[in-house]
Amino acid sequence: MRISGLQKMTLLDYPGLVACTVFTGGCNFRCPFCHNAALVLPERARSGESTEDVLRFLASRRGLLDGVVISGGEPLLQPELTDFLRRVRAMGYRIKLDTNGSFPERLRALVEEGLVDRVAMDIKNSPDLYAATAGLRLLDIAAVERSKSYLLEGSIPYEFRTTVVRGLHTAESLADAACWIAGAREYYLQQYRNSGDILAPNGLGAFPDDEMRALLTTVQAIVPAAQLRGVE
Repeated sequence: MRISGLQKMTLLDYPGLVACTVFTGGCNFRCPFCHNAALVLPERARSGESTEDVLRFLASRRGLLDGVVISGGEPLLQPELTDFLRRVRAMGYRIKLDTNGSFPERLRALVEEGLVDRVAMDIKNSPDLYAATAGLRLLDIAAVERSKSYLLEGSIPYEFRTTVVRGLHTAESLADAACWIAGAREYYLQQYRNSGDILAPNGLGAFPDDEMRALLTTVQAIVPAAQLRGVE
C-alpha cells in the first residue's frame, strides 16, 4: 500500500480515542484548498514508511493507542487497503476512515466486513458547485450521492464535514449542502487554514470567526447537529 506519512499520535482525529493517523498517497480530486498537496500531486509524491514498518509500529503500540485513522489523499484508491485493515483489526484497533465519498461500493464492502468503525466523509459544497470545489472540470456526483445516502442510513457512526473557504463557499451554497445531507447526525464546518502546502491557494481565504458563527447558524436551521471546528 502506498503510505506517504504517519502521525504517531493524535487526540483530535478520532473523537474520544488516542490514535495514530496513516496517510495514503494519491487522490482523484484536486480541491484547491487541500492542505495535503504533497499527498495528492503525483509529481510531488513522497515515500513514507513501508506497510510492514507501519504494521510493526502498530504492533508495538498495542495498549497505548486505541485507534487508527486512515486518511489521505483518498484511501479508497489503494487496492491493498482491505488487507491492510484486516491486519490492523487483528491487532484489536478501532479504525476510522476518511474519504471523499467517491467510491461507495468499496466503502460499503469495508463496513460490511467489519473493518471500519467510523467514517468521516467530506461534503465539498452544494451539489451544483461540487465539481469546481473539487477542482475538476467535470464530476458526476452520483457516486458521492450513494456514499452520502449510505451513511445517512446509520449503519455505522459517521461525520460529514465541510472545509469552509472564502472564494468557494457562501451562506447560500452551505445551506444547499446542508439540505443535501438533511438528517445528518454529525456535521462540522471546518475553518480553512493555510498549512503552507495548499494545492492552489490563490484567491482563497478564511472566513473570520464571527462570520463562521453566522454561517453555522444558517446551517443549523437545516442540520441542527452542525458544529464548528477550528473556531475559538
